[in-house]
Amino acid sequence: QVQLVESGGGLVQAGGSLRLSCAASGIMSSIILMGWYRQAPGKQRELVARITSGGSTYITDSAKGRFTISRDNAKNTVYLQMNSLKPEDTAVYYCNAESRVRTYWGQGTQVTVSS
Repeated sequence: QVQLVESGGGLVQAGGSLRLSCAASGIMSSIILMGWYRQAPGKQRELVARITSGGSTYITDSAKGRFTISRDNAKNTVYLQMNSLKPEDTAVYYCNAESRVRTYWGQGTQVTVSS
């Protein structure tokens, strides 16, 4: 079992920054990648960024150049640094962890970007 707890969401003006954190606990040795998804009202959940156990990263096109994903293995924590935020980034952001057989989700943290 793996538990994920997100933090760092909030209300920010357009152009501002936020850093989301996802603290993981449990049997982390089975986890092969971790990531961040978001879901805006009335829309499907979408992948924002992910990082493999080897450190390879992926950022969705709409966030490239603005968002960075990183991890601190000693703390079992994954971060999403979000800069130059736009109103369209408003969503609930969910932390995700995947093993070969199972997917885990955090409870989500709200990010609201005002124009």
